Amino acid sequence: MDKHIILGIHVTDRVSKAGQVQQILTEYGCSIKTRVGLHEVTETECSPRGLILLEVCGAEATADEMLGKLSAIEGVDVQKMVFGHN
Repeated sequence: MDKHIILGIHVTDRVSKAGQVQQILTEYGCSIKTRVGLHEVTETECSPRGLILLEVCGAEATADEMLGKLSAIEGVDVQKMVFGHN
């Protein structure tokens, strides 16, 4: 692998958007090497916002395609980081 591609996905309304986000993640499941989900939880409450970190393998174009589909969902913000190995 000549670079690491990381997508950060911020979901502002997990309850109503989780299904749409999950559908896209399932579509690209074979390109996702690592997935980490973060959200605030207390004994009495679960945060409506969440952050998903993905390590994407394969072509960068595939990561860009996934980014575009996720970004099209209202309330979902996606940012990409690429770390090269020189």
